[in-house]
Parts: sequence; C-alpha cells; structure tokens
Amino acid sequence: MSDAPEQTAYDFIFESLKGGPMPLEDFAGRPLLIVNTASKCGFTPQYKELEALWQKYAEKGLVVIGVPSNDFSNQEPGNAAEIANFCEINYGVDFPLTEKVHVKGREAHPLFQWLAKQGGILSKPRWNFYKYVIGRDGKLVGWFASTTTPGSAKVEKAIRKALGD
Repeated sequence: MSDAPEQTAYDFIFESLKGGPMPLEDFAGRPLLIVNTASKCGFTPQYKELEALWQKYAEKGLVVIGVPSNDFSNQEPGNAAEIANFCEINYGVDFPLTEKVHVKGREAHPLFQWLAKQGGILSKPRWNFYKYVIGRDGKLVGWFASTTTPGSAKVEKAIRKALGD
C-alpha cells in the first residue's frame, strides 16, 4: 500500500489563455466545472449557459473553467487572443480559460487523462463541450456529454451536490 495521497483535480496545472501558470490548486476547496470548448462548434452557444452558471454560483465557490481544444474537426483554430476575443465579444465570458490543449489521445492534457480514469472509458471527450463537475475534495462528481446543456437539471444537480447544497 502506498502512503501517497490520492491524486485530485487540484494536482494539475494549465497555462492561462492570457499567459502564465494556472495551477488548479489555486482553486482548492472550491467546486469546479471544467469544459472542453471550441469557438466554431454547433455547441458553442453553450458558452452563454456556462457564463450564467459562473455568475449564479461563483459566490458559493464554483469555478467554471473553459479548456479550448482543436481536437474535433478543427473547430478551435484560433490563437489565444482570437479565442479570448471571440468568447468575450460573443458570449461575455468572464470565467477562466486555459491555453488551447489536447483533450483526447496520447497527447491529452494530464487532467483529461485523469478524468478518463476517474469517470471510465465513456467519460473521455468524444466532442467539444464535455462537462466535468469536481467536488470541493477535488474528486469527480459527474460528467456530461456535449448534448447535455450546462443549464440542464442534471448538470445543476451535480453542481449543487459539489457545492454541498
């Protein structure tokens, strides 16, 4: 048996879309809603609901994190400035965004590799806008495919559970 503590979502580090490190440990103790995003996808309007959740639950501790990825049909071709401008101008996105990363395959960011292990094979992103709810303890509470909208009862229930409501 290992005495090493179990890995949590807070053990991973991204680069911020605006530059500089974005360690998830900065959000330790706060629930997270992590979503792989893209600007040119049929699901892109979900940014509006993600921003609404951020505004609704931020005071209770929720952090929404968008993770741009170009892994699915080149639907996130832009550079960091283009992605940031698109999200802000079109959807008023104010929540944190990471640099553009891979979310599938061998090159997937380590967080997405960890999420796949935690949630099982079906939890691996198979398209843009997969959603992952992380509890205050850094463990996966639930995940949702692209077709489940951020404002759905299922996602809100998982967020409330993560918040301890």
